[in-house]
Amino acid sequence: MYPEDRVLVGVMPDPRDLDIAREQHWYRVPEKSAPTGIHAEYIAFYFTSKYDEDLRWAIHFFARRTGHELVRRIDLFPEEPDHPRANDRYYRLQLGDLVRKSPPIVSLRWRRITFIQTTWDRFVAASEVNDLFSASSIFVDRAYHALRHRGIVVDRAVEVKEKQKTYLVDIVIPCRKGKVLVSGSAERPSAALMLAQDERSNLANIDAAIALFGGPIMADAPL
Repeated sequence: MYPEDRVLVGVMPDPRDLDIAREQHWYRVPEKSAPTGIHAEYIAFYFTSKYDEDLRWAIHFFARRTGHELVRRIDLFPEEPDHPRANDRYYRLQLGDLVRKSPPIVSLRWRRITFIQTTWDRFVAASEVNDLFSASSIFVDRAYHALRHRGIVVDRAVEVKEKQKTYLVDIVIPCRKGKVLVSGSAERPSAALMLAQDERSNLANIDAAIALFGGPIMADAPL
């Protein structure tokens, strides 16, 4: 295990998928929605609402990827020949033994997740899902950690639509009267703050925007 090893976090939507990963050592990814990260050294799994309360909305397990192949769904589930996606193609990621992530990486707020590409050092250090995202600039990471240190709820890498265009915003801060958007990229919604190369100015501008939206939601408040 090296700090730069790649980790792909994928959704494990159903307990059956966990049983397959544990007993048959594979995990499926639809070809049409597969990320570039299927070559990651490790695969980690985010559990949805279908799991028990002590498992849902968190990453509890990971495994080393030992290989992959492209197959049809009917090859994975021959007992379901009439499934509407029977002939769709999937990447079958071959896995080693499942390893428990302790403590788990939790989602402090419900959010939709498809895939997250991260690195082993981030994965090991993460306590919540937002810690996994890599930023478009070092100033994004610095702003994120400064806000988290103050107990402010922060979401990372959130898709925001504006005028029929979708942007991936680096930081979204839920406030009592709306959301503050913060970006380290020139490609951003018009309402998003653009981070500069001055950490103090960045935090001052973010604080002013938070105040305009009625103050932040704090991490220890009911969400």
